[in-house]
Order: sequence, then C-alpha cells, then structure tokens
Amino acid sequence: MQIPIASACAIVALSVACASPTTPTTTASSPTTTGSATVTSVPTLFQKFQSTVTATLDGNQIVLRSNGLPDHASPYWPSANALYEAPSGGMMLAPNTIATQNLTLRVPASPAVATASDTPLGPIGLAVNGVAIFNQYAAGRSPLAAEILTFDRFNGHPQQSGQYHYHVEPLWLTGKNGTSSLIGVLLDGFPVYGPRESDGSFPSGLDSCNGHTHATADVASGTYHYHVTATTPYISGCFKGAAGSVG
Repeated sequence: MQIPIASACAIVALSVACASPTTPTTTASSPTTTGSATVTSVPTLFQKFQSTVTATLDGNQIVLRSNGLPDHASPYWPSANALYEAPSGGMMLAPNTIATQNLTLRVPASPAVATASDTPLGPIGLAVNGVAIFNQYAAGRSPLAAEILTFDRFNGHPQQSGQYHYHVEPLWLTGKNGTSSLIGVLLDGFPVYGPRESDGSFPSGLDSCNGHTHATADVASGTYHYHVTATTPYISGCFKGAAGSVG
C-alpha cells in the first residue's frame, strides 16, 4: 500500500510531537483466567514477533518489551549507522533521529470484544519487529496528511524523542512477510494483519475500528482482528477491546 502524498507539510510539528524473524523470548507465570478463557502460556501468535521483542505472561496480561528500533534502512538513522540511507525522492526529512527506546506494553492475554474506545496519541500497539504502532493522527490529533511527506520508504519516521513508529502499512513487513501477514498486536490484544486476506482478497465488512472477525492463520478458532488499509484510519480507528497499558 502506497499512501498518497498531501500538499501540506508539518515537519516542525513532528519535531515537537508526535533481521530476520526469529522466535521471541517467552516465559509463562502461573495459569490465569480471563473471562471464559484460561491462559497458561504465551499464545503462539507471539512466536511471530522477532527476537528483539520479549513476550511474557504476567497474570492476565502479555508483557511485550522492545528497544523500538526498526530492522531496516531509513534516512532517520544516524549517518554512521550501517542502516542509514539517503532520503528517497520527494521525501521531506524531519529533524529527528532514530534512538533506542525502552518500550513496555501490557496487553490482554485473552482479548475480548468490548465497547469500542478511542486510541490515544503515542504507541497503540507493537509491530512484529518491535516498532511502535501509532494511530491515524499527527500532533494535536490533526490529520496525518502532512506528516506523510516525512515517511521513509517503508512508511515510518521517528518523533522528537527518537521513537520510530508506523502510522500506516509497514511496507518493510508486508514486503518481506506478505500482504496477509501478521503486522503486530494492539493494546487491546487483538492482532493486526496486512491489507489482504490469506486467499489474496481484500478484507470485507471492516467496522469503524478497521476490523472484523473470522479465523486467521494464527487463530484457527477465529478472532477479531484489524487490517491495514490504504485510507484512514490506516490501521485502527478505535480499540475494539479493553486496552492495556504502555510503560
């Protein structure tokens, strides 16, 4: 999915706002019951997260920890970094540089559909490569169109503290793993998939949160899940379940 470029630019606002996959380290505590589901270990879905992400079971939550660094090239790396590359044509470079983070997200171990709630600014989920997922808004909850100009070729950029993140389809992940692949998990514990279904078709019947329910490659019994799309809200318009926490 390529995001259309808008005519406006808010680089100054951005400056003050907004490897190969391997099995992550996973550990489990004593069994816990959430709703009608008893969780005794980290769900297998989290095995698709890369080794830079640790996933542990803590009571009724999965705790995800990451350094937040992308595993791909970007002009936002310091110039001495091996992953640094020059900006692509038409890109407007923001005055921020990728920096190591200390990301900790707590998500429900057994997510359940609840009353939909708004997503906040900042991390709303974590991608399988350990990069933060942000919502469809720029600083001040303004439209994202201006910030799109500052995205690198994989659709990411860092905010003022150096936290690299995706607001839209992470082209590095869908290019490497496939357009129907697992992108990550949001704070409500529900997974995010690429812009296609496993049969290659586009998803249908997406609700206002940008998701729907059916079996997936990771949850054969079926689960609510989000899909990235080419238009707003891009990843998620709201949380479909009760959100966990960051930090």
